[in-house]
Amino acid sequence: MPATGGAMLSSIHDDVAVESLRKRLALDPHRVRRLRNRLCKLQGSDEEALSELPTAARKAFADEILLHELTLDQRFDSQVDGASKLLFRTSDDLLLESVILRVATGRTALCISSQIGCAANCDFCATGKMGIARSLSAPQILDQVVQANQMLKPEGRKVRNIVFMGMGEPFHNVAAVNETLSKLVSPLGFDQSPRRTLVSTVGLPAAMVEFARKFPGVNLALSLHSAIQSRREEIIPLAAKYDLTELRAALQQVAEISQQSIMIEYLMLRGVNDGPQDRAALAEYLRGLPVHINLIPYNRVEAAPHLEGTAKEEREAFGAALRAEGFTVTIRYSLGADVDAACGQLVRRENRRIAAAAAQ
Repeated sequence: MPATGGAMLSSIHDDVAVESLRKRLALDPHRVRRLRNRLCKLQGSDEEALSELPTAARKAFADEILLHELTLDQRFDSQVDGASKLLFRTSDDLLLESVILRVATGRTALCISSQIGCAANCDFCATGKMGIARSLSAPQILDQVVQANQMLKPEGRKVRNIVFMGMGEPFHNVAAVNETLSKLVSPLGFDQSPRRTLVSTVGLPAAMVEFARKFPGVNLALSLHSAIQSRREEIIPLAAKYDLTELRAALQQVAEISQQSIMIEYLMLRGVNDGPQDRAALAEYLRGLPVHINLIPYNRVEAAPHLEGTAKEEREAFGAALRAEGFTVTIRYSLGADVDAACGQLVRRENRRIAAAAAQ
């Protein structure tokens, strides 16, 4: 986004640019630190954050430093369960999504995106049907957190849990995700608890192990969805590149490094992965690993009309059988169905609307 005179603005999350400007303006470093704290930790408004600077320096700072990389395009609030779908627009006019989840326990979670589109092309996912447009920068990922917290402040809420479960495969954007995580968990950044932060992947073994080494305190979730290789490849085409044997070896390494449970996400698809054979394969595959299995209901997406979710009673029976074998199992419920909370649905819909309007 150009500044006055054609120069490019730098992000508030760009440490080098901010420090360079601080020195040039002869600002007290504590003032800049308080500005960042106000924005990143205290849910302050832009005006409140800038008020930490001397009056004479505010305009010069605002002329060169961008507090937000994204513009809120639309907000959709569920009338059913308290979820809010946020549609953001980048400076180059691309759309991405985040979801605020107000859980019944009172906790607030934020599901963030790391890419616009996704190359994994999972059969059940609206984002995957978009293909890949591009990866997001660390400031663009972080701004989803900043803006969500600013929206939540009037409610007396704050983002407690951050999950990388939005648009994109995080390990296809490793550099930006690593930078984001470093700033999120740093006491000088967002001071987010690593234990309340989770990165979800469809399963890139080498990247999973490297992630565990860099961020042993941050939780990892694996979108497994089947422990039968041929079926998993039908659901997740990328699985053909990384088979279940290689993936299990990576899970074992991650467990040894992180010394904590690994979240296993299992989307329940009627007639696809919810039969007795599927359950037995899953139990055998995960036996001996410290895992927490999440059984997830399927939100139907327009791009995959051939898929249906498993009935609630059958999901519960599937979970009960796994518990009987000694596994920790949570049967999830869906949030935000009335606001298209499945990632990618809103972007696909809005892109079609924009294209149709342009064609008129």
